[in-house]
Amino acid sequence: MNLAEREARFKKTTLYPVITPGFTRGRSVIEILEAILAGGAQIVQLRDKQDPGRYAAEFRRLTGHYGALLIINDSLETALKYEADGVHLGQTDLAIGDARLAAPDLLIGFSANSLEGALTAEEKGATYVALGPIFPTQTKPDAGEALGIESLKEIRSKIQIPLVAIGGINAENINQVINAGIKHIAMITALTETSDIERATRGFLSLLQ
Repeated sequence: MNLAEREARFKKTTLYPVITPGFTRGRSVIEILEAILAGGAQIVQLRDKQDPGRYAAEFRRLTGHYGALLIINDSLETALKYEADGVHLGQTDLAIGDARLAAPDLLIGFSANSLEGALTAEEKGATYVALGPIFPTQTKPDAGEALGIESLKEIRSKIQIPLVAIGGINAENINQVINAGIKHIAMITALTETSDIERATRGFLSLLQ
């Protein structure tokens, strides 16, 4: 699949689950992944800070089976080795331009927590920006102060590439994000720590549609 095909598929996605060891309520990440995919998610990010590659092969197999996109957090090497569809980079990871040169056909996401960061990512060639935290979150203690809905609206109006809202989004506040005009919403614990993951996935997808 080339970059244009991946970008076209990405634009059709809405719910963006992020699966990370440690936020599973004791269940395996593979069990979490299978439930999310069975629920209809069309994109999944594997975020494993300790070892980006230890679950990557099984994630690629299952996302391929369900026809979903696979994004690997932080590690371009892992994304290329396991033929993922993209890599998600943080502010201290490989530069966007270097990643694009090394992987011209992969989606490249970038984490930002300000308008300046989002505009820089767009200028450097990112496919999309993950903006957050929108609300307070426990899954990334160093994420900084919550931006809130008004900042989300402002930043969304000033960048042209897709924006993925992330951070503290759950069943109680997701409508605020949707009403801000956001088409792509990332979730971690609202999916991975719920009792019925498949049902929750279907429910959030129906809201986003």
